[in-house]
Amino acid sequence: MTQGLHTYLRSLDWQEGQAPPVVGLDLFFEGNEEEESIAPNQWGDGRPAIASLHARFKAIAARPEVSDVYVGLHWAWNDLEYADTFPPADTVFIVTSATRPQVEGWLAGLQADGAREGWPHGKPDNAPAPAMGHHVYWVCWD
Repeated sequence: MTQGLHTYLRSLDWQEGQAPPVVGLDLFFEGNEEEESIAPNQWGDGRPAIASLHARFKAIAARPEVSDVYVGLHWAWNDLEYADTFPPADTVFIVTSATRPQVEGWLAGLQADGAREGWPHGKPDNAPAPAMGHHVYWVCWD
């Protein structure tokens, strides 16, 4: 199930020290049953199951004021230990014209630490620039 994800990641011109790449929701979540692949510190401590996260973020992505939703990989995404599994992710990015309080309302029940604006590690090279009037909010679990 991870073949498409790993094929995509190998196609990137990513260099050590750059911001970790982002990947599409379905690319990260489809077939992913590895609960600790995202927000492992909250799994079993209130964070919904990975299938529920996928469904919730797909619903957010379908909102008319949302232009895209990406999964942000963890700094260790390309370690050899993840060569045959889903790489770790720690952030979900929502690109939208909505306000931060609106975005935070969409996150109710996910046990996330809210939404913050911008790219916490700088804009990943493979992330498209937001459309005019849209902002990038990042969601993490700490």
